[in-house]
Amino acid sequence: MIAKRVFYQGRVQGVGFRYTVRQLVTGFDVVGWVENLIDGRVQMEVQGAPEEIEEFLQAIRDSHLRGYIDRITIDEIRPLSGLKGFQIKH
Repeated sequence: MIAKRVFYQGRVQGVGFRYTVRQLVTGFDVVGWVENLIDGRVQMEVQGAPEEIEEFLQAIRDSHLRGYIDRITIDEIRPLSGLKGFQIKH
C-alpha cells in the first residue's frame, strides 16, 4: 500500500475535473480525495496498491482532461489509516 499526492496545473478548475476524476476512480481499487485549491490547481491524494494507482493516474491522463492539464506533480506520501472511499472536497 502506497499513497501519492498529485497536483494538476492548467485550466483544471471550472471544467468538471473533480467530477470526472470521481467517475474514473470507480474502476480502481484506490481511496482518497480530490479538491480545488485557491491558486487554481487541483490537488489529489490517492492510496492503494502501486499498480492500481499508476493505472488510475494513467486513466486520468488518457481521459479528455488531458487537454486541460499543463503540468502534473506527483509526490509519494505516507499512507493514512482508516481512509475509505474517494471524496470530492470542497
